[in-house]
Amino acid sequence: MVTRIATATGMAAVTAIALAAAAGCSSSSSSSSSAPSSAAASATASTSASSGSNPLSGGGASGSVVVGSANFPESELLAEVYAIALQDKGVKATTKLNIGDREVYYPQVVKGAITIFPEYNGALLSGEVDPTSTAKTTAAVDAALTAKLPASLEILNPAPAQDSDALTVTAATAAKYHLKSIADLKPYASGWVLGAPSEFTTRPDGIAGIKANYGLTFKSFDPLDESGPLTLAALTGGKVQVADVFTTTPQIITDHLVSLSDPKANFAAQNVIPLVYKADATSTITSTLNTVSAGLTTPALLQMDNAVITDKQNYSTVATAFLKTLGIS
Repeated sequence: MVTRIATATGMAAVTAIALAAAAGCSSSSSSSSSAPSSAAASATASTSASSGSNPLSGGGASGSVVVGSANFPESELLAEVYAIALQDKGVKATTKLNIGDREVYYPQVVKGAITIFPEYNGALLSGEVDPTSTAKTTAAVDAALTAKLPASLEILNPAPAQDSDALTVTAATAAKYHLKSIADLKPYASGWVLGAPSEFTTRPDGIAGIKANYGLTFKSFDPLDESGPLTLAALTGGKVQVADVFTTTPQIITDHLVSLSDPKANFAAQNVIPLVYKADATSTITSTLNTVSAGLTTPALLQMDNAVITDKQNYSTVATAFLKTLGIS
């Protein structure tokens, strides 16, 4: 599992590492902390100001909801998407952004101080709800969550978008060797170097999982960082031919990389999913967030991440533009 989402959980941890020098779902996904954009920072300040300096003080007033985020760009962006979509439907929604790691924000959702949180199903399951679970597919992970979540919480529909580990190659390599799936590496792995975090040597979905599920044994393994600058430089520079890169890392666009599909579910699903305090989940909230999830694909999330992280665009502007493609906002 990747520590990015397990700690704050999500893409982007690493994208922030790669782009902002530090930030943080693998089979449990991941993140590191990164400074929010000016838009996110101002949103955090405005919502915190109404309830005190502590971003976790108090929940929403009667008839209102509070959408929270972890402390990395993708989580902040998704919180903006949820909040703006709900506001468009007449829901009084405010945001509390950049809260911190799951150990900080999750208890607040459990007790209703935070009403809605953009989560990653696999990381939520393995990092908080049931660390012993072996569920891998989206359906299995969601079923396990539904069975084990506290009574006060529920998950809504998962988005197709995933911020997950993926064996990744350059676009040139993919084109030359006709690579689309991890299985397509079979004829070449023995002559290629795999780059990934050092824990790939012990993770069940690391070197051992790749060999068990796909029969791949690489020429050698190069321990690098977690989908960060070292990994990206090694891949684009040819030091490694295959690397573990999270599927919503902006450099997939800027460095022309290709995430290989994982048909045998070596890596657990890391679908973006709304985690909701059940008592405040009205039919309007549920239907609106399910509509957002239905239209949120991995390419769409990657494009939005690239816009706010690489191009430094305003979070709310990017979120609104995406929602307009769904007929919202």
